Amino acid sequence: MKNERTIIITTGVIVGVIASMLVYFGNPANMGYCIACFLRDTAGGLGLHSAKAVQYIRPEIAGLVLGAVGAAYAHGEFAPKGGSSPLTRFTLGFFAMIGCLMFLGCPFRMLLRLAGGDLNALLGLVGFAAGIYAGIFFLNRGYSLKRTYKMTAIEGSLLPIVALALLALLVAAPAFIHFTKAGGGPGAKHAAIAISLLAGLAVGALAQRTRFCMIAGIRDFILFRETKMLWGFIAVTVAALLCNLTLSAVTGASFFKLGFAGQPIAHTDGLWNALGLFLAGFACVLLGGCPMRQLILAGEGNSDSAIAVLGLVAGAAFAHNFGLASSGAGPTPNGQIAVVIGIVVVGLIGYLNTYKK
Repeated sequence: MKNERTIIITTGVIVGVIASMLVYFGNPANMGYCIACFLRDTAGGLGLHSAKAVQYIRPEIAGLVLGAVGAAYAHGEFAPKGGSSPLTRFTLGFFAMIGCLMFLGCPFRMLLRLAGGDLNALLGLVGFAAGIYAGIFFLNRGYSLKRTYKMTAIEGSLLPIVALALLALLVAAPAFIHFTKAGGGPGAKHAAIAISLLAGLAVGALAQRTRFCMIAGIRDFILFRETKMLWGFIAVTVAALLCNLTLSAVTGASFFKLGFAGQPIAHTDGLWNALGLFLAGFACVLLGGCPMRQLILAGEGNSDSAIAVLGLVAGAAFAHNFGLASSGAGPTPNGQIAVVIGIVVVGLIGYLNTYKK
């Protein structure tokens, strides 16, 4: 157990440093890694939404999936399975993304925003923990999306194949693929493709081996008083913080800014920062893992997680096509309504799959 905790902490340190260095190499500030943001950008790159500021096929996403595939195959853990309430999982993924885009980041970016000095993320953390607790209420009372079934190898391989196709489209850059113009927004800020891909492969492999998950740290502590994943959670934050401070000292650029106002790709509406990640945490507990964990599980052959990822992508497209996503100016009225609807829908999913099975 102690050795397992050491491995998870080491993984957290490596992941935190990689995330910080990706910003140095060109990714947006406090966004070395953000699964929600990267899926949103990728959806834009494919033309699924028309927000020109966030259109770029992020190679980190493909890297995560392919890194997980490689690690799973190497250790005999590639096991195609699925069939566990796929439409429910799609819906949970959809609303998890709505919550993330209210906050402007997934749980992973919440940690990186904290490491960059963004105190708005503290309110997001409060909401995130409360959402996990709401999900645990149903877990403790028998919540279940029913069993999974063994699937064919091709079924389990579809998302990795899609990941390869996305890389090919990024490199080939055909006319129908969209790219944010230089200076046009976060989509224009990215590390070189090779660096982003290698970072994704490394994090994907590490996350597959350690079962790394932003939800698990808080969930397992509340349920079982198990702290190993929580230490990994802390390790990511501390490592990214120290790397940011070092980069600031060495380069003279600002990789750390303490405060609430003027933070990159963030807003200061504390209530909606908290409610956004409340929704994301609530939905992800019922899914069984954070957005990154869904990508890793999909890389292991889990088609249910692949469906959840499609829900996340659909949520991103919907959010930007219908004005639900927040901006630096704050949340939109449409987004606020969507988050409230999402909390109600996720609550109903929890109730119906606990008491009406």
